[in-house]
Amino acid sequence: MKIVVFSNGDAWDYLSNSNAAIEWARADEMIDFFETTDADAYINLAADSCNEAYSEIKKTVFINSVSTTLAKKNMPPHVIRINGWNGFLEKEIWEVAGQLSDAAKNILAALQKKYIVLKDEPGFVAARILAMIINEAYFAKEDEVSTEKEIDIAMKLGTNYPYGPFEWCNKIGIENVYELLETLAITDERYQPSAAMLTALNKKK
Repeated sequence: MKIVVFSNGDAWDYLSNSNAAIEWARADEMIDFFETTDADAYINLAADSCNEAYSEIKKTVFINSVSTTLAKKNMPPHVIRINGWNGFLEKEIWEVAGQLSDAAKNILAALQKKYIVLKDEPGFVAARILAMIINEAYFAKEDEVSTEKEIDIAMKLGTNYPYGPFEWCNKIGIENVYELLETLAITDERYQPSAAMLTALNKKK
């Protein structure tokens, strides 16, 4: 089995070391991703992976698309959404959205991943919850409840989380978190990003 991957270094290292029985091929450029025609599956972990057209690829394609749905981009049925945020690929169970063919299920089995098929909606479940937690942490900072470091420590000690909300935000990328919250806020004002998060985002630009 051959799988082509377009990703950053950390994700590539994780995937390519996950199963030695798979022939892994790294696409350095998007053109390489599309011109590799002998693969059994394709994984595009770029932040803008949902903006590509995959009709020319006939095999299963997994794309990192947390905020944007398959329906919104009118993706062909062989394209599957996954959460490719930093820290989520390593999870034992992947949240996926799309039509899982037998071929797609075989790929997930080869990747040694259990999976949960969810509705094709922004944020899946885990990312939606985590984005809300991160947003609440920014609200707490905005209200001067505590510092980022202290909030992280409290969350790790109180809930046994591996990372605090600000650590998660840095790991995932504040741009990704903010984009998801803005998308969710269109239909549910509870997800409206905090002013403190917007300030932190603008400082990073």
